[in-house]
Amino acid sequence: MSEFKFACPVCGQHMMCDESQAGSVMDCPTCFQKIVAPQAPAPDTKFILSGTKLTDKKITARVQDSSIIQPKKTFPAALVIGLILGFMAAVAGVIYWTTIIHPRRVVLDNPPAKTNAAATTNAAPKPPPKPAPVAPPANDADWTLNLEAVTNLPDGPVAGRIHAKNFIIERAYFSTNGTLTLRAGTRGPMEFGVLVNFTGAQAESLSGQTINVTTNADRAAKVMLRWKDDAGAAQRTNFDNGYAMRLEFGALANNRLPGKIYLCTPDNEKSYVMGSFNADARKPKPKKQ
Repeated sequence: MSEFKFACPVCGQHMMCDESQAGSVMDCPTCFQKIVAPQAPAPDTKFILSGTKLTDKKITARVQDSSIIQPKKTFPAALVIGLILGFMAAVAGVIYWTTIIHPRRVVLDNPPAKTNAAATTNAAPKPPPKPAPVAPPANDADWTLNLEAVTNLPDGPVAGRIHAKNFIIERAYFSTNGTLTLRAGTRGPMEFGVLVNFTGAQAESLSGQTINVTTNADRAAKVMLRWKDDAGAAQRTNFDNGYAMRLEFGALANNRLPGKIYLCTPDNEKSYVMGSFNADARKPKPKKQ
């Protein structure tokens, strides 16, 4: 009789028996379990059969190979419900982060500037910047070298004509070297206007004084006209005599020296200025020793 192999169903140990021993009980040499030998397989069978444990039900044929059909596994319903609940919780967390936490964090990182509501309400609005004064057109009738024809000086700001260019005052100041400056513009170098130098006289000595200079005076206060030509180059003209001027100074008060002026120079362009001014006569602070 031919022998065949079979496997222990407990430990998988291979055992040998012949066809006559099929269905008999044998001891497994490894796990010592009582094993019932299976029926002899067909001669061309390549699979190793498995015996049956004595207490188990008798199985005639069980294949020890990957081709054995496994029972279908069912997906647990509890696991499916858990996955669905987890997904819903994740979505809710994302919504809460983007709509509640994240906007609040942006506000904290970039807090808006605090404003004082009361100050904003009660603060007076800033006045608009003053427009630059416009020089009135010059009139040849206002140019004269005869002081007797000049009776009343105008109260308006000093205006006129300097070297064929219309002029109006924007700033007046009296320097410590005795120079009265009537200029256009308020800052920077003096480029357009009139300077009258009284050779070191101080504002206190001129307070309340009236000065008349006629064209026949041998030597008088030095007068300088400044302007720019059409190319933008700075120009100047000086007069020591030959001009007509009347200056009426008011009282010096609070470092201000008010006054009125009429000045007419003998240049071909018939330059003249006339009107009122209020010169800044503050003295510079002494240098620290």
